[in-house]
Amino acid sequence: MPHSSRIAWLCSPSACALLWLSGCSAPSAVPPASRFYPSAIPNAPFSAAVRAGDVVYLSGQIGLKPDGTLPAEFDEQARQAMSNVSSVLQEAGLSYDDVVKCTVMLADMTRWEDFNRIYVGYFKRERLPARSALGANGLAKGALLELECLARARAGS
Repeated sequence: MPHSSRIAWLCSPSACALLWLSGCSAPSAVPPASRFYPSAIPNAPFSAAVRAGDVVYLSGQIGLKPDGTLPAEFDEQARQAMSNVSSVLQEAGLSYDDVVKCTVMLADMTRWEDFNRIYVGYFKRERLPARSALGANGLAKGALLELECLARARAGS
């Protein structure tokens, strides 16, 4: 069956009309290849980020310093986690301006306001990403917080 016939058969007449009117074409038969950005942590069982199409999925970052130590203080861990996210974004050719969604996991939800004070300093006020926050116990390495983000890659990057 020709490609265009297959699309017409799979969608309702109104949905197909919308596709036709918007000038959109059907998704390509071959999706773009994913790109994997290795973790800076030796032998980590995960990538620091994975780009799939225009979305870059960043693995959760805790406040580990480059030497592998975890600061004792919450504020230091929060700033280091934000710095770690920044490093992964830079590796993918992105910045905090490209982040569209974050999830923060806090070992102690009473630290939510403390984290917010630090977090907002990394974004332009008019470009704050969507965000979820949740309490979690047993974060990796005894971390007090973990931050996971999604970013939108610029066309051609």
